[in-house]
Amino acid sequence: MVVELAVFAGVMALGQFSPGPDMLLLTRTALAQGGKAGAWTAAGIACGLVVHAAVAMSGASLLLAGASLLAKLLRAAAAIYLAWIAFQLLRAACRSTAGPEPGTVALSAGDTMFFWRRGFFCNVFNPKVALFLAAVAVPFLTPGHPGWWPLVLAGVIVGEGLVLWIAWAWALQWPPLRRGYRSASRWIDALFGVALATLALRLLGGLW
Repeated sequence: MVVELAVFAGVMALGQFSPGPDMLLLTRTALAQGGKAGAWTAAGIACGLVVHAAVAMSGASLLLAGASLLAKLLRAAAAIYLAWIAFQLLRAACRSTAGPEPGTVALSAGDTMFFWRRGFFCNVFNPKVALFLAAVAVPFLTPGHPGWWPLVLAGVIVGEGLVLWIAWAWALQWPPLRRGYRSASRWIDALFGVALATLALRLLGGLW
């Protein structure tokens, strides 16, 4: 089972770093607001994974497949939320002045909750996360495993997500990357905004 667990963790790591709303939001937040803001966003994403892991391990992800009403409602919610974040980024790209250096301004309790909520809702509103987790987990949930095995897999999903995404947020604090972002922040924000808006449109397109 140790080998199975290592393979599962490797597959999940590849999935985490594939392009998607969570990665786009986390990367931009860490670059623009600093490592602490990125870490709180990662914590929110990981909490969203708790929900998706529970759905995937229970088999309830079938409710999110196809053209069910629940699936359509979640896709619409995800599209609206991603569009709102995209609007915020595009608005930031239109500003002519750069904000303070990331990490130089202490985060208040309200700030930390804002970043946590944004990460949580970005993840939990996306029904494709549960479908991906279910598809990856199915080969590892074959008969013969002990009853606690699904809990271990869910723990890997959440724990690995939290650790690797926080590590990514702090890796983005490398001075050359931060200087590069500040010198081209308007263009980078616009790029992230367009990418999230495109993902929102794709979700809306799946409603019909």
